Amino acid sequence: MSNVIVKDAAQMALMRHAGRLLAQVFADLDTFIGPGVTTLQINDRAEAFITEQLKARPASKGQYGFPYALNTSVDNVVCHGMPKLDEVLLEGSIINVDITLEQGGYIADSSKMYCIGTIGGEARRLVETTYEALRKGIEQVRPGATLGDIGHAIQSHAEAAGYSVVREYCGHGIGKQMHEAPQVLHYGQRGMGMRLKPGMVFTIEPMINQGKRGTRTLRDGWTVVTRDGALSAQWEHTVAVTESGFEVLTWREEERDVLPITG
Repeated sequence: MSNVIVKDAAQMALMRHAGRLLAQVFADLDTFIGPGVTTLQINDRAEAFITEQLKARPASKGQYGFPYALNTSVDNVVCHGMPKLDEVLLEGSIINVDITLEQGGYIADSSKMYCIGTIGGEARRLVETTYEALRKGIEQVRPGATLGDIGHAIQSHAEAAGYSVVREYCGHGIGKQMHEAPQVLHYGQRGMGMRLKPGMVFTIEPMINQGKRGTRTLRDGWTVVTRDGALSAQWEHTVAVTESGFEVLTWREEERDVLPITG
């Protein structure tokens, strides 16, 4: 636990506030993302909303030299997709939009899948199963549970549906820094790994592939795609360990009836 920064009540309140602001960014994008929109337009709208409306900072911009406010990962892009002026969203595509926001010195991190127009049944099944896997991972969070409990729940659900779990990328502690200890793997064994305690805050962000789990990085140095070209989906939330269970700090209003906010 020595490297894990446990948050006190005041710090948790600041993280909760950042999470609520981030949910507002997605609510704005819900009215904008659709067929014919480019991924760079999504980036520009989100950045303007964060800076002008919320008076906050897009924490991804400049992090490790990344030039944009968010990641846009379309179809077979697993993660870290770079917004592009000429990448137009087409009917039937799926896209993950991954956004970080800093306000009051603390960072919230979340991502959401968008289905563009009418999508195929197999793509929808992947998107829905990945969300279910995220939910099952979150439901493991409580004092005394282990990181392995989270990974096992996600892996079991994804693999039972015939999918594979990407292993090169994982969730992470978060607070004043975007990436803090611990690493949160999306696969694992029950009872293994670090035990959770109140005040820990981290992301859970499973990347689930329709085909095999292998990935490769494109020449831009950022964009990660499935090695076999199959679809990939991801959902992400920032989650806190409470005295009795968990709290999802980045939950969105439309999730009220489908995702437990506390447990």
